[in-house]
Amino acid sequence: MSNENTVSRRGLFMKLGILFNGLVATALAVPLVEFVLSSLSRKKSYREWVQLGSVSEFPEGETRLAIFRNPNVLPTDGKTVDTACWVRRVEGEQFQVFAVNCAHLGCPVRWFPQSGLFMCPCHGGVYYRDGSRASGPPERGLFEYPYKVQNGLVTIQAGELFTPGASAALVGRKSPCA
Repeated sequence: MSNENTVSRRGLFMKLGILFNGLVATALAVPLVEFVLSSLSRKKSYREWVQLGSVSEFPEGETRLAIFRNPNVLPTDGKTVDTACWVRRVEGEQFQVFAVNCAHLGCPVRWFPQSGLFMCPCHGGVYYRDGSRASGPPERGLFEYPYKVQNGLVTIQAGELFTPGASAALVGRKSPCA
């Protein structure tokens, strides 16, 4: 007596195999779908205003190294989120804040107050005190951070990496932000 509703052993294992494969495929697909959709929910700009210090820490006519914490951090980043920049106080509350990286290949530039020049040790890039290109392979001057002075504190808009292809808003030589 054959009942049409009974399932053979082979059929049962076939259905269990399909179910198991479906569960594994779902488990693998969920992280992939989350990764693809995360770009839609991610904020477009990572820039934030970060304090460098009080105006009095930067004497007029001098260029000093300042360290700030990158606003885009992960718990595992450790000391790598500490970022350097060169702060030049022109006069009063007029500043220039340069990225520490050479515009050629990103090596850290060093300030030499005796000669009034920034120099790159990697390929010989040289920049004047105002960040403009003096000589060497870089095709442009140093990258500048937008800055503002509020309540006696110098702050910069940080968070994005400077590269030769970066947007004009990041790399342009503009007047201070309001």
